[in-house]
Amino acid sequence: MPRQGKHRRPKQHWITRKLAVAGTGGAALALPLISATTAGATGTQPASLVKASVEKATAEKASVEKAAAALTYSVVGGDTLSKIASQHSVSGGWQALYEANRGVIGSDPSVIRPGLKLSLGAAARAAAAKPAAKPATPVYANNLDGWIRQSLDIMARHGIPGSYNGIHRNVMRESSGNPLAINNWDINAQNGIPSKGLLQVIDPTFRAYHVPGTSLDSYDPVANITAACNYAAARYGSIDNVNGAY
Repeated sequence: MPRQGKHRRPKQHWITRKLAVAGTGGAALALPLISATTAGATGTQPASLVKASVEKATAEKASVEKAAAALTYSVVGGDTLSKIASQHSVSGGWQALYEANRGVIGSDPSVIRPGLKLSLGAAARAAAAKPAAKPATPVYANNLDGWIRQSLDIMARHGIPGSYNGIHRNVMRESSGNPLAINNWDINAQNGIPSKGLLQVIDPTFRAYHVPGTSLDSYDPVANITAACNYAAARYGSIDNVNGAY
């Protein structure tokens, strides 16, 4: 049995309208007003809007994932950091690409193995955006170790592949580390163009593969190494692939 109350008022339906009487001089107007319960009510979002919202979120997620995939590059044979940075317009060039991926590449930027996953985007941009510290002028020892390291730095700037071990192995076989070594007995010598220097390069080859910024003297150890590695890269893919007379 319903509970009776002396002052209990009957429920009003939420769509009940009331009349307000507004005085306008001698006349009165009856104005319909929507009750407060109606004014504060919140409607349910139509299914079409919900569907559109879900589709938009899905599309945005796919776009983000696609962009993330495009910021990663898998190294293939013959790649160099300089080549990759140029092809993918990496801000800051190969130096920024190397700094962003130093943990993956290792200490030698001239050696990148096929299959390595390199970051091309955010990490590279962050590396390029770092305040540019004044680079310290490198100091190279005036010996075989210093000559090889200086050549590797020049090679990296020009996108020429090669590793310390590959260069050292060939130098020791060709000249035993003597920058003034010359071959006066083979067919090249008989033709008047003897092989010279650390990597025993004949003058025509040295001139053809000379790298700008190095000496024009084929006996110069750094110029000799760099030109020989440039030639080996063109013919064999890298000085690392040379294991005999070349």
